[in-house]
Amino acid sequence: MRLVDIKRTTKETDIQVIWNLDGKGRSTIDTGIPFMDHMLTLFARHGGFDLTVKATGDLAVDCHHTMEDLGLTMGQALSEALGSKAGIRRYGNFLLPMDETLALVALDLSGRPYLVYKVNPPASYIKDMDTALFKEFFYAFTVKSAMTLHINMLAEGETHHIFESIFKGFARALREAVSIDPNETGVPSTKGVL
Repeated sequence: MRLVDIKRTTKETDIQVIWNLDGKGRSTIDTGIPFMDHMLTLFARHGGFDLTVKATGDLAVDCHHTMEDLGLTMGQALSEALGSKAGIRRYGNFLLPMDETLALVALDLSGRPYLVYKVNPPASYIKDMDTALFKEFFYAFTVKSAMTLHINMLAEGETHHIFESIFKGFARALREAVSIDPNETGVPSTKGVL
């Protein structure tokens, strides 16, 4: 079982992530940011991950520190859960429609962090949350997980639908990448390491 329990505490945030990559899609999410709770619940369900996230942050300032530190903590959790990455498929991609929106998410668990983020939501806020902070979350996630991640909106529309399609697509692509390949006997790289 690829299960980790990661805690990150700073003067700005206190975050715990318990993540079982081989779960059933169950989740308990409390970030203090209702829309992010919704997105991580979708992420766990569509990724088939069991995920517990408890975050306390300086939300009276704004959501920035919490969103960034969520990305850092989840990225670290993924990296530790994968270990040497022996036997995984490594690559994943998914094209996900959500009503009028269409997200393309592709990733490589390469050991090389890189984010390509082509998302232009029509609204700058969802309720009181700045939508630019999703890029901060994904950037932090890619850095700590050492993942190459491309998120490209092929058809945009309502802001809620845009981010729902992204998180569901990310979940499905990551589910594919972390899955065990029965034909892979070691690390999926000619270098012998990822």
